Amino acid sequence: MDSSILNTLLHWLNDSEIAILISENELLFPWIEAIHVLAITTFFGSLAMVDLRLIHIGFLERSVHRITEEILPFTWKAFALALVTGSLMFVSKALTYSHNSFFLMKMGLLVCAGINMLIFQRVTGNQMSTWVPHAEPPLAAKMAGIISLFLWISIIICGRWIGFTLEPTLGG
Repeated sequence: MDSSILNTLLHWLNDSEIAILISENELLFPWIEAIHVLAITTFFGSLAMVDLRLIHIGFLERSVHRITEEILPFTWKAFALALVTGSLMFVSKALTYSHNSFFLMKMGLLVCAGINMLIFQRVTGNQMSTWVPHAEPPLAAKMAGIISLFLWISIIICGRWIGFTLEPTLGG
């Protein structure tokens, strides 16, 4: 994407009514951030349960197929809420976030996590209903779980560091 188009988009987002509303209201941003943190906590906790089962070190009384059916609906709802609240936080300071190295790392890691999930779903996970229920999952599934945990822990760490590394703004 042409940098002038990206710059125009970032300025438009930064100057939008919703961005001004969030950035100028002393209560709105903290509430959005709190909901974001709760959504991420729920998302990561539920995803970690699935990943630990894939790695074969937790929740062994359930098959991988069963645990994914039971838990992933909560995971996706929490992810959707985190996506909405994260987008609202980004819009409120689009220019600032877009130049923050931890934010950029977080976005890159999110893409990697999405690719890991897509590969797992298309290549390995599409056969999980045929896996022996309480046996160790295939090596590819274990690797997907390990990579997922590593990526999401890294995403959370980067997200936490964003707030410590934002450039201060006038009046903020």
